[in-house]
Amino acid sequence: MTPEIGIIGGSGLYSMPGFTGQQEVRVETPWGDPSGAYMVGLLEGKAVAFLARHGRGHRISPSELNFRANIWGLKKLGVKQVISLSAVGSLKEEHRPLEFVIPDQFFDRTRGRVSTFFGEGLVAHISFAEPVCNHLAAVLYEACKQAGVVAKLGGTYLCMEGPAFSTKAESNVYRSMGMDVIGMTNLQEAKLAREAELCYSTIAMVTDYDCWHPDHDAVTVTDIIRNLTLNAEHAAKVVALAVKRLDTSSRPCKCSDALAHALITDKSVVPAAARKKLELLIGKYFEP
Repeated sequence: MTPEIGIIGGSGLYSMPGFTGQQEVRVETPWGDPSGAYMVGLLEGKAVAFLARHGRGHRISPSELNFRANIWGLKKLGVKQVISLSAVGSLKEEHRPLEFVIPDQFFDRTRGRVSTFFGEGLVAHISFAEPVCNHLAAVLYEACKQAGVVAKLGGTYLCMEGPAFSTKAESNVYRSMGMDVIGMTNLQEAKLAREAELCYSTIAMVTDYDCWHPDHDAVTVTDIIRNLTLNAEHAAKVVALAVKRLDTSSRPCKCSDALAHALITDKSVVPAAARKKLELLIGKYFEP
């Protein structure tokens, strides 16, 4: 079974309801271990691979995630389209808890995270002006509407370092910059998915308002857990509908050729070790 659709589950979503014939698959990568085993099975009659981003039991913090291994593992399994699910805080009154945002932009506030497969003698500069696959994002948005989930197509996801949440000063600065939601994980995934020539889009699931909101202090841990649970239920419905809609036989976007003009290093001087290590990504560009 070769899965062409990958699902990365975030906080509150550690499994995918509706899977049939699922099996646990462990993948070795040049970058170490992914967050855990991939669950490969059928969803809506299509082969899908699911990965719990933070590991089962939520044991890996955002700053500890091995993003390269997670994306590489999906690529190695045969995945071409990646649906990312992520719990976020809202930076705008209009994005209410239990609503979804499907961002079309990211803003980086992380520090020192590795977000490229390249280096060690092979340089690549991907185009990242449009950081998500707009075709996949549109499919997710239509799936939200079909599922009856309030969603916005478009917006900016601010990716912070964590694991602590923002100060009020930071939160208000982000709001003044026009950011829509805030999370801790998706930017690195998006960059690496682009380098791996995978379609990638995020469903940002709002759990609460960030600390800027006057009612923030009234929100309890119980409220957050309740929202995480409800968001996970809604997300499962949306993902199933999106998978059903997705055409895995072709991709009407440019994601599959993202490296075509990104590899800068003269092929004749690329170290053999780097070429071997990155064969999964660059092999088609080094064919005679």
